[in-house]
Amino acid sequence: MNNLLRLAQHIPVNPEVPVISVHPVTLAAPDRGMDIEVRISAPATGQDLPVVLLSHGHGPSLYIPSAQGYGPIASFWAAYGFVVIQPTHLNAKARGMNPEASGGPTFWKSRVADMRQIIDELDTVIAAVPGLAGRVNIAKIAVAGHSLGGQTAGVLLGARVNDPNDPEASDVDMSDARILAGVLLAAPGNGGGDLTEAVAAHPGFSFMNPDFTRMTTPTIVVAGDKDVNPNLTIRGADWHADPYHLSSGAKWLLTLSGGEHSLGGISGFDAKEATDEDPDRLEAVARMTWAWLRSVFDDADSAWADACLALDGPASALGKVISRQE
Repeated sequence: MNNLLRLAQHIPVNPEVPVISVHPVTLAAPDRGMDIEVRISAPATGQDLPVVLLSHGHGPSLYIPSAQGYGPIASFWAAYGFVVIQPTHLNAKARGMNPEASGGPTFWKSRVADMRQIIDELDTVIAAVPGLAGRVNIAKIAVAGHSLGGQTAGVLLGARVNDPNDPEASDVDMSDARILAGVLLAAPGNGGGDLTEAVAAHPGFSFMNPDFTRMTTPTIVVAGDKDVNPNLTIRGADWHADPYHLSSGAKWLLTLSGGEHSLGGISGFDAKEATDEDPDRLEAVARMTWAWLRSVFDDADSAWADACLALDGPASALGKVISRQE
């Protein structure tokens, strides 16, 4: 028994398997400024494997916000039956892009385009991993994202952007019908008057005015009840729950007790920016999201119901789930 997992061990999971990880796999993107590099992590065994596209955030580190980061969550999902694909977006400091370049510093539209291109070329991506071809169910695709990656995922799930500095991108449907489910991890909330004056006035962040009302794809929102971002919003931690409260697709909200922006450390092991690093909390995030993905892809799979029972019982100190099922 792992003594670091005092509570999360009560959330049931299937047996893990070894993981194969391949990086970098390069996709040509002549209009992007540089090609797309992705990491693929997949279980060494198993069939009918669903796909999770994982979009990194916009943190202060050089390599954590890239395909080099997010090992804790990517490795877990892969070890328990998912093919996890991680692009390095243009906003990654490791790419060396000028933050003042067109679309910078976040390159939010490019990030959405990256994810769509990966789906377009999914056969090529899968073929890059020895022994993976023929074991993937490309009809089962989910998108996940942390922080700014949550904004990227939200747009792919149907959220619209109201950007006064980019009328051509405002209120445009950039969703992808091939994506059947979404996981938003500490994603940004509402814009407008909920943003700080500095962010609201910054032309590079004018896209942070989302409309969640048309985000209809099934989604789970994960937030920490101590995730306060005074540089972004004048509100408290509840800001990160907006995608749940303001959309029709996000029918589940997982709130982590004591959770800050890294949700226990999902972006990297022993990462400096993980202000709330906690193996128990991290494991809870990994297990709960894994269980939700299992059941959203298979109605007959009881993983989510079992996980919720555990969180409502012996693991209740870790957090809570609320839902508005029809």
